[in-house]
Amino acid sequence: MEIVVATHNQGKLSEIKHIFKDLPITILSLKDLGISIDTVEDQISFEGNAIKKAMETMKLTNKITLADDSGLEVEALGGQPGIYSARFAGPNANDEQNNIKLLKMLENTPIKKRKAQFRCCMALVYPSGKIITTNGICHGKIGFKPVGNNGFGYDPLFIVDGLEKTFAELPDGQKNLISHRAIALKELRNVLFEELKS
Repeated sequence: MEIVVATHNQGKLSEIKHIFKDLPITILSLKDLGISIDTVEDQISFEGNAIKKAMETMKLTNKITLADDSGLEVEALGGQPGIYSARFAGPNANDEQNNIKLLKMLENTPIKKRKAQFRCCMALVYPSGKIITTNGICHGKIGFKPVGNNGFGYDPLFIVDGLEKTFAELPDGQKNLISHRAIALKELRNVLFEELKS
């Protein structure tokens, strides 16, 4: 089985390859196929965006395609930034600007009210029209200042429940075991394992 991963993110690709390594699956990147596509994420949910990304690439390649959408949901902000996580501080915002905006919005919020979760939706789209989606959630809270140098996005602010360290303080191997993306990928791996057996 060949699966095209609709991403330009090399870290994401290696994480997917690692989780699927014991399955008879060949993972192909957009780069492998010489494709450059930038899907407009205009859906109202993570699932909608993931399916749209996978569908657009699948139509170009006519191959089974995997895409994901993920983001941070903060309880005190009514679930914001949510699907707007990457562009929270504006359409061309960088990670630092997004983090500054988040801290500003939470500046008078005590630690016990800073609950948050990272959510990821994986969508696997087949040329036949079949769609499989899986979800992963990682619970934590938002710290008062960035801590750690690993990862990207909101990782320096997100303190993982039970570890009391930010994602940015964890080595990649540890983060990849517990992250929202890892949880969604492992669920998808189990679905594919059963499918490949039949």
